[in-house]
Amino acid sequence: MGRHPGMGRLRAVLLGLAGVVLLGAAWEAYLAIAPAQGVVIAGVTVLPRASAVAMPHLGTMLQRALEPVVAVPGSPPLWLAVLQAAGMTLGVAGIGWLVGLVVGFAIATLMQRFRTAESALLPWVVLSQTVPLIALAPIVRRWGVFVRIGELHWQDWMSVAVIASYLAFFPISIGALRGFSSPDAAHLDLMRSYGAGWGRTFVRLRVPASVPYLIPALRLGAVNAVVGTVVAEVSIGLSGGIGRMIVEFGASGSSDPAKQWAPIAGAVLVGLVAAGVVVLIGAVLRRYRPAEVTA
Repeated sequence: MGRHPGMGRLRAVLLGLAGVVLLGAAWEAYLAIAPAQGVVIAGVTVLPRASAVAMPHLGTMLQRALEPVVAVPGSPPLWLAVLQAAGMTLGVAGIGWLVGLVVGFAIATLMQRFRTAESALLPWVVLSQTVPLIALAPIVRRWGVFVRIGELHWQDWMSVAVIASYLAFFPISIGALRGFSSPDAAHLDLMRSYGAGWGRTFVRLRVPASVPYLIPALRLGAVNAVVGTVVAEVSIGLSGGIGRMIVEFGASGSSDPAKQWAPIAGAVLVGLVAAGVVVLIGAVLRRYRPAEVTA
């Protein structure tokens, strides 16, 4: 007898919550038993320090999140400032992910259609991910200064979105290519026997067959877009996002150690939301994915 889909989703949510609780318990347990200076072997620190400056208690971080960002009248609470920064980062990452989706899907379609294109493009697609991201971001920003389309002027957030799409397109293109090539020979022969051309076969057979491969690739692309956005915000110096906030709050880590962990939690939240959006997309396409394939 098959298991109800709702029970499977509830089990996944409960396991996720249990993982968060276990992580918090492990944090507090380490603070309770580890030495303040960490574990040092042969002069090398192999485990982090367990002092209040390096690893504040979870209760201390929660209390700090409810307080104002700075001791100035009218300053918003820390949690609200982090949510606003996370919202900006999520928006830029979402734009980068959509661009990466379009580019990755187009490249995968081209490689599937022409074997020569696959031989020519696939090595460059893989090679593109070896470029150091922290070095690429300032170059993209510099090139963007010369981009003008009518009244549209290039802005820093656009450079960040380009970096996000640069990381997102790779898993999407590879996953889509695997999915487009997944139909059995018997199914392809059946489409040919119906007189269906490449376009109709692609839409009716290859695209639906790619969903089990594409959903994990979309999830990985979404997470990559978030990582690229946070790193690019730091490299470019884009203010208002969670990446810049991590740098700014980290500068006051010794005097206000609990504060620096708030934007880190915000970055985690952005990643969870991005992955959650892909989960919703997968739920909509559930009829096309009897079994999900690991990317």
